[in-house]
Amino acid sequence: MRPLLDSRLDRLRYVDLHLERDCRPVPDFPLPAGFRFVFYQPGDRAAWLAIERSAGEILDETEGAEAWAEYFGSWENRLSAQMLFVEDASGEKVATATAWFHPEISASEGVLHWVAVRRPDQGKGLARPLIARTLDLLRSFGLDRIQLHTQTTTWLAVMLYLDFGFRPTAENARTGREGYQILRTLTEHPALADFPPLPENSLWDPATVAVEEFLKNRYGSLPPCKVWQTGPKKRYRFLQEGVLWEGTYQFSSDGAVVLAEPLILS
Repeated sequence: MRPLLDSRLDRLRYVDLHLERDCRPVPDFPLPAGFRFVFYQPGDRAAWLAIERSAGEILDETEGAEAWAEYFGSWENRLSAQMLFVEDASGEKVATATAWFHPEISASEGVLHWVAVRRPDQGKGLARPLIARTLDLLRSFGLDRIQLHTQTTTWLAVMLYLDFGFRPTAENARTGREGYQILRTLTEHPALADFPPLPENSLWDPATVAVEEFLKNRYGSLPPCKVWQTGPKKRYRFLQEGVLWEGTYQFSSDGAVVLAEPLILS
């Protein structure tokens, strides 16, 4: 049975997920009336940042600029053929995904990259057509495989990726096993039948719980925040009154979360 789902979904344990699929055709999912696909044009960086920020993928402009520089900064000349947007009837860009492929990096594999729908436009039936169109674009490049990197905290999106035939890579099924168990517990998706569900009390990330309690005690309410680990470095970020802060955390010998005092990033 699925656990009772509530606001604690923001406290899900963060596990990196790596999925892949072949390049077989996918069903056609037309956009709802009033929306259309367009490709990236010079100057659309601001629209991409706004969508990703609204969707909760980035916290502020500083973090968005870092992400853009890391993933697209050296390859902006390729985006007019690889980065898609969905525009509404007024011409405003409300969703985006990138069919990432570079023959100098891999001649046979591409990546479904940075899929996001602006929060006010979620639930309007845009994600499935956007994913299908981006997969078709990747297929047109003559690739063999399509990769996808995501995480447990975007579990609703992962359900869509599974519906489109993405499956855990062999290595990630082993290293990220608990992540797929979390998703199995939340979604009961048949593609995850090999991963046994977990007890509800094991779904929540103790570091996120500690960070949220720290921030609520300090500010009286919970600002936008995220908690993650890259290699051995454990970090948390939050946005308070337009200021981006970052701190680190560690686990003590008895398993308690110990937070370092945050510093201003921007």
